[in-house]
Amino acid sequence: MRKIIMCLIIAVFMFAAGGDILALTPEEIMDRRDENEFLGSAYMEAEMIIEGRRTTEKRMYSYSQGADAFVEFLNPRDRGTKYLKLGDDLWMFFPEAEERVHISGHMLREGMMGSDFSYQDMLESEKLTELYDFEITGEEQLDSRPVYVLRGKVKDDAEASYYERKIWVDSERFIGLREELYARGGRLLKIMEVKEVKEFADGRWYPVRLVMEDQLVEDSRTILIINELEFDVDIPEGLLSLEALE
Repeated sequence: MRKIIMCLIIAVFMFAAGGDILALTPEEIMDRRDENEFLGSAYMEAEMIIEGRRTTEKRMYSYSQGADAFVEFLNPRDRGTKYLKLGDDLWMFFPEAEERVHISGHMLREGMMGSDFSYQDMLESEKLTELYDFEITGEEQLDSRPVYVLRGKVKDDAEASYYERKIWVDSERFIGLREELYARGGRLLKIMEVKEVKEFADGRWYPVRLVMEDQLVEDSRTILIINELEFDVDIPEGLLSLEALE
């Protein structure tokens, strides 16, 4: 009997210790999220439904590779409007004016094509662990999914779109399901919620329907729907260059 009791005690101790060993750090959680959501090279077809005083719809396709990206709009009103991001630089091309505009500074925080997604939201290429220091603040249920709740503050030497982020990460699929985005003074700026995710052939999860709400504008939100997404694609030659905007 004493031997059995000792075995049970050892088993309980090992289970408890194993739980500590298997517990994930904030960095490990965010790294696993990045494994799903960070785009190396990719092709995407998407649409934005912008809801406010009136509803507008826009369609686009994009190629991205690391910190570089090319976006072209396809809906009739904006057909031929293009964006090119090369590192930290962003340009926009207007077909009617045949003009190329460099977007920088505070303009990067403006809504892309009048949406609730800023240029930085749409084209940010860095991994969040490179920009923020995260801590786990809890575990809970969100829309019947188990999630880790993390809070991240921007690193001292980093430049990020928002000073602080609160993120709900699915603890089984490791995909962000909700984000609250804050200014330096603690003011809530935006809320992003993932409404649909998809599992791709390699077992990778990715959000394919998102809603962004600007908390500073009444009744303003944008739905982003990804209709097609391919990972690890070959980028057409010359596309990620200024010549592609002409």
